[in-house]
Parts: sequence; C-alpha cells; structure tokens
Amino acid sequence: MKIAISAESTVDLTEEILSEYDIRTVPFTVTLGERSAPDGEITGKEIIDYVLETKKLPKTCAVNEEQYKEHFGTLLKEYDAVVHFSLSEKLSSACLNAKSAAKGFKDVFVIDTESLSTGIALLCIYGRRLADSGLSPREVYEKCLERVPFVQASFELKRVDYLYKGGRCGVLAFLGANLLRIRPQILVKNGKMVSGRKYRGKYEHVVKSYCADVLEEFDTPDLSVAFVTYTTAADEIVKYAVDLLKGRGFKTVYVTRAGGTITSHCGEDCLGILYINDGKEN
Repeated sequence: MKIAISAESTVDLTEEILSEYDIRTVPFTVTLGERSAPDGEITGKEIIDYVLETKKLPKTCAVNEEQYKEHFGTLLKEYDAVVHFSLSEKLSSACLNAKSAAKGFKDVFVIDTESLSTGIALLCIYGRRLADSGLSPREVYEKCLERVPFVQASFELKRVDYLYKGGRCGVLAFLGANLLRIRPQILVKNGKMVSGRKYRGKYEHVVKSYCADVLEEFDTPDLSVAFVTYTTAADEIVKYAVDLLKGRGFKTVYVTRAGGTITSHCGEDCLGILYINDGKEN
C-alpha cells in the first residue's frame, strides 16, 4: 500500500529533505501589510525587515478545511492513504480543520503532533520509515502517536517581543526579559510553548549553554536523527550546535531555516535543537 506522509508548511523542511522522505506539504498563509502569500514565498528576512520597519507583526492564517479537502483529495489520486502530521492543536486551528476535513475520506489519518517546526518533521520521518517498511496506514498512525510525547522541541530566543506581540508571552515576562536582558529557553510541552531555563549574557554564549543543557536534561535520545533549526544565527553558532549533536552520537543532523509562520512568532536570532527523546532507534 502506498502511503502519503503529509504536513503543513510549518514542518520547516528544505525541498531536499521533503524529497528525500517524500513528505508532501500544504501551506499556511503569511500576510505582510497588504501582501498575502503562501508560507515559503515570503522569506524570513522579509518578515524581520517588515517588523523592524513597521513595528507590527505579520499575520499568519492556518490552513482551512476546504484547503485540506483539496490537499487530501489530490494526494489520494497518487497514494492509497494519507497520514497527516499537524501543528499542535493548542497553537493553531489547523489540526482541528485537518481532522474535520479527514472525516470525508476513508483512509486519511491526522496526528496532533503537539509540536511545531522540525519537531513535526521528526515524526514525519519516522512515519515515512514505518510506511516504507510495509505497515498499514493505521499501524503507522498508531506507532507515531506513541512517540508524540517524546519529541524534544525547544529553542533559545534572543528577544521575546515577537511572542509578546503575538499573545504567547505575558506582559510581566516581556518586561522582565527586556529589563534584565534575559534570554529565555522556550520548551514545547503538551502542545504548548512554556518558559524553561533563563539565561543572561552574550547571545552566542547563551546558545551554547542552552544546547548543553538540553542534551543533559533530555538524555535518552533516539540518535538516528536530529535537527538544528533557526531563524537567523551566525554560521559559527549553527556549526557549534551541529558539532555538539554529532559529538553526542547523532547519526544524521539536518540544518533548516524556520519558515514564514514560525519566524513570524519567534523573530530573529532564534535557534533550537530538536530530537526524539525515548532512547529508541527509528
């Protein structure tokens, strides 16, 4: 049986990785002032420049039910079934829209990944490997659901004003972070973004501390694959994160840039390391 692995554009993967694992995506919409375009056509740099110039955040729009119906219908012309990995239901209406659309199809399974960005990608890659091993769509769906709680998705922020303007950071946290020059770690837990450790100092040193702390805290990783995903970052910082993960024993470390939707909520100088932390090999 030929199974499609699907996700929204918030999976934040390059065209090369999407092709490698045959992952099909459906885009969110990003709006800058009067201009609206599918996520991916508006770059992260354009978003950051827009915010600096206007002091306003872009608007992002989740995939609606009709768009999912069209997406699933198109996939089912080529595949026998679809397993779709959706952005956390607690962060967006996308997942509920996908689940509603899936009711009109016999073989479409929707997973609330309780994650974002390449946290979703980790489950997509696992799903592809299961599908290619000959499991049924339902078996792929059920095994992927079992791993959802173990996705370690976190990132380090240089600034919190994007989260604050987007309603994902309280005013006291925003003021405290700015006044005290705190660089917060953001963790994705149970589908929500929550504050983790708090760092101070130069950003490059903060990122190094963050990476080391994540590996120490989440210390039973699936070493088959990890991601370094960022909005903007100096080359040496990205290399440091990659080298640290490889030194820990990860066999494959992918580097990706966050797309328009994620950049709209996290801003510049945001970097995360992501992997599944259940000690299994996928």
